[in-house]
Amino acid sequence: MVVGTAANGQAAPVPAAVGARSVPRCGVAAMAHMTAARTTVGAGSEAASPTGVEAASPTGVTDNAAQKISYTLAPEAPIGLWSSSNVTLRTPVSKGRVRLDVTTHGFSAASLMLQRYVHKTHRWVDLDTKPVGSAHPDRGTFTFPVSVAAGPGRPAKVALRVQAIDRPGRLTVAASVDDGHGHTYRAPARNAVVDRPTTTVTGWPRGTALVRGGAAREFTLAVKNTTERSYPALNAGYFAYGQSNSRALAPKDLVLEQYVPGHGWQRVMLVPGGCDPGMSARLIPTAEAPLAPGATAVYRMRLAVAGSAPVTTVEAGVSVGTGDTSFFYRTLPFPIRAQ
Repeated sequence: MVVGTAANGQAAPVPAAVGARSVPRCGVAAMAHMTAARTTVGAGSEAASPTGVEAASPTGVTDNAAQKISYTLAPEAPIGLWSSSNVTLRTPVSKGRVRLDVTTHGFSAASLMLQRYVHKTHRWVDLDTKPVGSAHPDRGTFTFPVSVAAGPGRPAKVALRVQAIDRPGRLTVAASVDDGHGHTYRAPARNAVVDRPTTTVTGWPRGTALVRGGAAREFTLAVKNTTERSYPALNAGYFAYGQSNSRALAPKDLVLEQYVPGHGWQRVMLVPGGCDPGMSARLIPTAEAPLAPGATAVYRMRLAVAGSAPVTTVEAGVSVGTGDTSFFYRTLPFPIRAQ
C-alpha cells in the first residue's frame, strides 16, 4: 500500500523483501512484468465532496490564467517511479468529474497507473479507469469526482501522479472537466517520455551449458541509470527452475556466487519460490542507493552445478527493479550435462 504525505509526484516505492515480485518466482508466466502496489478506496466514497482539491496560490501560476482547466505533466516518467502531474481548475465545479484521456506509444495503456492525493485521508488513491476497448490497447480513460468553488482569481489544484510499469515509449494525456452544470472544458494535451535505466547482460552466450560438478560460468549484469531521475531501492535478482524425469531442480543443485568489491566472491543463497521447481535469490547491492543519474550498478556472478544435480534443461535468468516493480528481465537458459 502506498500511503503518506509524499510530495506531488514524489517517488514512493514499496519496500521489497527477499523474493519480492521484482524477482520472478517460477515459470515463464511469472517472468511477466510485475504490477506495482496500489492504494484504493471504496468507489464513490468521495464523489460529493471537494476532497483532494487544494487552494492554489495565484502567484507563480505558469499556465494560462484564462483557462477553465489546465493540466501539467512531468516531461519524463521513468518506469517504476512516480512522476508529478496536476490539474488546476478556475471555474466552479459541483459534483463534476475530471477526465484524463491517455494515449500511449510503445506500451499498453492498461499498464499505466494514475493517482490523486486526498488531503482528507492523506492518501494517494487510484483514479477510476475505463478501457477504450480491445481494439485500442494504446488508449485509456481515467476519471475522478470533484467539487470546488474555484474561479479565475481563486484557482484550485488537484495533485496527481503517474507511473508506467511496462515498457519504454511516450505518453500523451488530455484533461477535461464536466462542471456539473452542463459545460465541459478542455486543457491542452501534455506529453512525457517513458524511459528506464539501460541494462545489459554479458558472459552468457546462447548455447551455454554447465556440467555437473564442473567449473563455474561467470557473467555480469550492469544497470546504468540513463534517466534524469534517481532510482531508489534498486534491486536485482536471479531466478531458475527445472524438472527432470526423476526430480525437480532444488536450491542445493546450483551454486551461485557474487563478487562484492572489497569482500571477494560470496555465496548467494537460492530459496524455493512460490511453486516447485522454482527458486530465486536477491543479489547483493553493489552501488550506492539511490542510483543517481549516470551511475552504474554492476553485479558480477558465477554459477556452478553440484555433482548431484539432475540432468535437465534449466530456465533461468536475471531481473532488475525498484521497490515492487520490475523494469527488466532476461532469460539465461542452460542445459545441465552429465559430463
